[in-house]
Amino acid sequence: MNFGTELKEGFFISWAALRANKLRSALTTLGIVIGVVTVTLMGTAIEGLNQAFLRSISTMGADVFFVMRFSWFNHSYADWLKMQKRQPFTLTQVKAVENQLTLASAVAPVAEYWSPIKYRNRTSNRVNIVGTTEEYLITSGVSVSSGRFMTPDEVEGARPVVVIGADVATNLFQLENPIGKTVRLNQTALEVVGVLDKQGSFLGEFNLDNRVVVPLKQVLSAFSRYPNLRLEVKAINTKQVEDAKEELRGVLRKVRRLAPGEPDDFSINQQEMFIERFNRVAGTIAAIGLFITGLALFVGGIGIMNIMFVSVAERTHEIGIRKAIGAKRRTILIQFLTEAASICLFGGLLALAIAYGLTFAVQKFLPATMSLTVVAIALLVSIFTGVASGFFPAWRAARMDPVEALRRE
Repeated sequence: MNFGTELKEGFFISWAALRANKLRSALTTLGIVIGVVTVTLMGTAIEGLNQAFLRSISTMGADVFFVMRFSWFNHSYADWLKMQKRQPFTLTQVKAVENQLTLASAVAPVAEYWSPIKYRNRTSNRVNIVGTTEEYLITSGVSVSSGRFMTPDEVEGARPVVVIGADVATNLFQLENPIGKTVRLNQTALEVVGVLDKQGSFLGEFNLDNRVVVPLKQVLSAFSRYPNLRLEVKAINTKQVEDAKEELRGVLRKVRRLAPGEPDDFSINQQEMFIERFNRVAGTIAAIGLFITGLALFVGGIGIMNIMFVSVAERTHEIGIRKAIGAKRRTILIQFLTEAASICLFGGLLALAIAYGLTFAVQKFLPATMSLTVVAIALLVSIFTGVASGFFPAWRAARMDPVEALRRE
């Protein structure tokens, strides 16, 4: 008898045994269902969070550098105090950087403030005011849904124009067309020339649609002539990101008049810094979460092992007969392993059906996603649990002496 025939025969015998003990099989399956549901829901939550984070972080652009006084991560409180003493960037320095870079497709200085913005008797509170140049359209990756973006002449001449975010347009103008209307920012009248495409939120916290973009000089006259500027620099192409970064560092050191050996008094931040930090944190959370939820699966596996030992004890006579007429140890082993794996596979399929429905409930609180990867892992875990849990009972059955087994009733 070849392996395929043994497997087929073991499956039919196992299925008959499961049908003969429906209540016991159902209770055994319940433990696996609970374990697989918890593991699957944890997997869908982790997968959903990963996808939501990557979608959110993609708005920054993998080839964009954010130059500022502070580093986003990897610094102590003492380092933060030192960074506070760094001199802010000036418009002269920004212009010099822009003129000297050869591996950058765009350089945009950015000054940010928070302020209400008004239209007639309506007010949109705490709006992110972005003072910048026309190249912000390239470095930020934003696009305009209606109207247009600022022109170089409007930026250079500090013209009173503004491009507003999707939420600001909804809050202030409701059903009106905002293009050509006048809004007020710190008593300054600004003409709306464009509306940005809807972008959603960044990391679930910062609303990218609650912002307006204004010529830098116009913002400086309205808020401060000595802003805390940052630079957004887009590399000329994704293949030269590292070269562009090194060139940017060299130009910045030259413009900031730093002597050789003197540490940088600026930080070049990138999207990858967020991704690396997120992966470390998410990996730790996933390991802890899967360990805790895996305990439920472990308990279910112990339940299957116990039931399989009972099943072996009840069918000792049957095992003796099969071995007496020539069944090999491998045949008996396969029979009971197939039985345990079938219980777990059925439990896994049932658990996936339950988890699929629960995923919609979880999505109200977390960005859960049940991908094919999660489904495949859940089924493999189910089968592995069955094989691992049923191995010792199956091994015990396979090693029975047929004479001793036949003596038992």
